[in-house]
Amino acid sequence: LLITYDEHGGFYDHVPTPVKDVPNPDGIIGPGPFYFGFDRLGVRVPTFLISPWIEKGTVIHEPEGPTPHSQYEHSSIPATVKKLFNLKSHFLTKRDAWAGTFEKYFCIRDSLRQDCPEKLAEVERSLRPWGAKEDAKLSEFQVELIQLASQLVGDHLLNSYPDIGKNMTVREGNKYAEDAVEKFLEAGKAALKAGADENTIVTMRPSLTTRTSPSEGTNKYI
Repeated sequence: LLITYDEHGGFYDHVPTPVKDVPNPDGIIGPGPFYFGFDRLGVRVPTFLISPWIEKGTVIHEPEGPTPHSQYEHSSIPATVKKLFNLKSHFLTKRDAWAGTFEKYFCIRDSLRQDCPEKLAEVERSLRPWGAKEDAKLSEFQVELIQLASQLVGDHLLNSYPDIGKNMTVREGNKYAEDAVEKFLEAGKAALKAGADENTIVTMRPSLTTRTSPSEGTNKYI
C-alpha cells in the first residue's frame, strides 16, 4: 500500500526544491509570458510505503540513481512498477526515466513481518476539537493565497493590492477566493466561446465586486 499526497498542504519546508538537472518530461513549454519549462520539482510531500516486507520504522531518504541528481517524486511510482514487474515497455516520459525507484525496499526481508496490529487504538480526543474559526484574521500564508486569487480577477492591478487580504477574516477570505476562481472560470469559458485559443491564459481587469473602504482599508463586498 502506498499513500502519498498531491500537495504539501502549505507547511513550511526548510529543504530547497530541487532544480538541478530535472528533465522536462515531454518537451512541452508553458505559454508566455513565463514559458515555464517544467524542469524543476516542487515542495516535498509525505509518502507512506506500507508492507509486511518492509522493516518497521524504515525512513527512506534520497535514491541511489538512476542519475546523480535523481529524486523521489510522483513519477517514481510508475518507474518503480516498471522495475518491480520487469516491464519491457519504454518509460512514459523522460521524468519517470530520471526518477528514483524504491523497489529494493521490498527485498530486504526474507520473511513477512508478523507484528501487524489486529485492532487500532481508540482515538481519545479529536485532533481538532473546534470548528473553523471564521472570524479569525488570516494567517500570513492565507493572505498570500488571497493575493494569488486576486491575480485571477485582475485585483492585483489595484493600488490596494499589497494590502489585499491583510484585514480579512477567514470567512471573508474564503468568500473572496471562491468568487475569484468562479469568475476566472466563467471568463475562460466565455473566451473559448468567443473563439480564443484553448492555451490562452485569460487576463481580467480589476473586479467591480471588490472595493477598498477609505476608512477601514479593508475589502468590502457589494
